[in-house]
Amino acid sequence: MHTVPGFEVHTLNLHGAARDVYRAGRGPAVIVMSEIPGITPAVAGFAQRLVDAGYTVFMPLLFGEPMRPFERGYAVRVILKACISREFRVLAANQSSPIVDWLRALARHAHAECGGRGVGAIGMCFTGNFALAMMLNAPVLAPVLAQPSLPFAVTRSRRGGLHASPQELQAAHEKIDHEGARILALRFIQDPMCPKERFERLRGEFGAAFEAIEIDEKYANPRGPKPAHSVLTNHLIDETGQPTREALDRTLEFLKEQLAPAAL
Repeated sequence: MHTVPGFEVHTLNLHGAARDVYRAGRGPAVIVMSEIPGITPAVAGFAQRLVDAGYTVFMPLLFGEPMRPFERGYAVRVILKACISREFRVLAANQSSPIVDWLRALARHAHAECGGRGVGAIGMCFTGNFALAMMLNAPVLAPVLAQPSLPFAVTRSRRGGLHASPQELQAAHEKIDHEGARILALRFIQDPMCPKERFERLRGEFGAAFEAIEIDEKYANPRGPKPAHSVLTNHLIDETGQPTREALDRTLEFLKEQLAPAAL
């Protein structure tokens, strides 16, 4: 079983399937869903920032090998494997992937274990819109959509697709109206994998409850892979005053606003 420094790994049998989940921290629960190609050192480092900020992080192994560094050929192989998996629907604009049912069960498990107002869910790239779909039948009040890349933007209609069903979108509206949920999303402006139409659709759908952070690619870490894509991980410049660092700080602030205990 692979290790992630600072995290314990447990096999959880939820919704009829067993998966390894890396867990660390104390406080409100936040589920971190890794980007392609998996729980890289950069993703694990981001998760540790959440632990240090006072959250219990649950990081399921959805694909790839934990702690294997990003490498383009490896990432392509992971994408191809995910594309033919029954757990992911990479072209679906108006329905989520089957794996989201398992992730909802994880959110319910995490909330039962940690308590509090609700759960945070952070999706990245391939998993970005999973955080939105998880608002149905799960206690998710703080979804963060980091460069949501499904459905693949191969047609005009899919460029604005949200990879969520009408029922999932309605559940998000109900959480917003009755439980104070809000949605945070992040992208690089020139990112072809997360087109502007997707954020325009989110604005039109959720209005003031949707907060977007859009950053010019010139502020991306030049050491990251091209094109600029991963705001919170590979393309983060972790220095005060940098737009990507400000995006990270805003993500932490958003989670605090949404998950802090309600005032008496």
